[in-house]
Amino acid sequence: MSFLSATLSRVKPSPTIAITAKAQELKAAGRDVIGLSAGEPDFDTPVNIRDAAKAAIDAGKTRYTAPDGIVELKQAICDKLARENGLGYTPKQVSVGTGGKQTLYNALMATLNPGDEVVMAAPYWVSYPDMVLLAGGTPVVAETSIQTNFKLTADQLEAAITPNTKWFIFNSPSNPTGSGYSWDELKELTDVLMRHPHVWVMSDDMYEHLAYDGFEFCTPAQVEPRLYERTLTCNGVSKAYAMTGWRIGYAAGPEALIGAMRKVQSQSTSNPCTVSQWAAVEALNGTQHFLADHNEVFVRRRDLVVEMLNAVDGITCPTPEGAFYVYPSIAGLIGKTTPKGTVIENDEAFATALLEESDVAVVFGAAFGLSPNFRVSYATSDEALKEACRRIQAFCAALT
Repeated sequence: MSFLSATLSRVKPSPTIAITAKAQELKAAGRDVIGLSAGEPDFDTPVNIRDAAKAAIDAGKTRYTAPDGIVELKQAICDKLARENGLGYTPKQVSVGTGGKQTLYNALMATLNPGDEVVMAAPYWVSYPDMVLLAGGTPVVAETSIQTNFKLTADQLEAAITPNTKWFIFNSPSNPTGSGYSWDELKELTDVLMRHPHVWVMSDDMYEHLAYDGFEFCTPAQVEPRLYERTLTCNGVSKAYAMTGWRIGYAAGPEALIGAMRKVQSQSTSNPCTVSQWAAVEALNGTQHFLADHNEVFVRRRDLVVEMLNAVDGITCPTPEGAFYVYPSIAGLIGKTTPKGTVIENDEAFATALLEESDVAVVFGAAFGLSPNFRVSYATSDEALKEACRRIQAFCAALT
């Protein structure tokens, strides 16, 4: 309609949310749909965190707070960053948002002008380019490949940077691939960034604690301390602490940038849910023992999915270092036809046919900027994963 913003016409709804909603709709209609599209752990929020939320309610801690978070949570974030990442911040350098997405969005809204470019590697999290577009900037995408396990090389980063580049968005372990950058791999990228002092770094560390097989997480300002003054280190409690619905994310960076983000948030949502903030204090300050237990389950599920998908002719599925996703290639299936006559012209056609003909919901690779692939979230039960992979195997075996 003509009264809608022209900016809105430049962006699209989140494909992951749309596919998850479609799967839920089919399930409600009686279909036996297995959803592998949502990036959400199936674990319950740990008891100590739930208890902290209940205690906050009973203590009457249910009123407005400062727009970007309570001091107690900001201090817990500072303590976490110092303890786990060797990064020193004060509460004035921390912003708490309604989920990790809001902190990224606030930073882009607070800094981008028309003509500003934001570099990101593909495959990327579906929201990165659209948030840049909403903020008036221009996404610049550098495509990776399965040969590098979907990791950006220093040469690719160098080639993507121009005088108009304002941000480089970095995500490790990655959504959608699960690929994690080693210290040496990240140092190659930070060396490039040191040659371009006008480029700021937005590090999305949301999957930090979901790291497997001895992979050691690291973040840009940790690897290259000279980037500290132009790095926004972003994280949250959603994934590692099974708190997706609690909606708490955070970012730490230069005080002037945090102040600008606070201004954006004060005129949009204002403070995140107060009870959720107190729960997040306990998440960061309390016991962390369950993280290893959860990761043990995730590794088992990852290995199950990788093995079963690699058993399919036409699918190649790398083994990721972290997160709870795999990003298999379907290059060997393009051009084939399903028993119902659907031609697998691309990964979107594959995902659509898989849902409609085999009741398995996955996200097609084009949504993440790199095809022909699809994303599987293995943050669900072993039984559901086995059955879903059996259906994928049967679906692919029936292609001609």
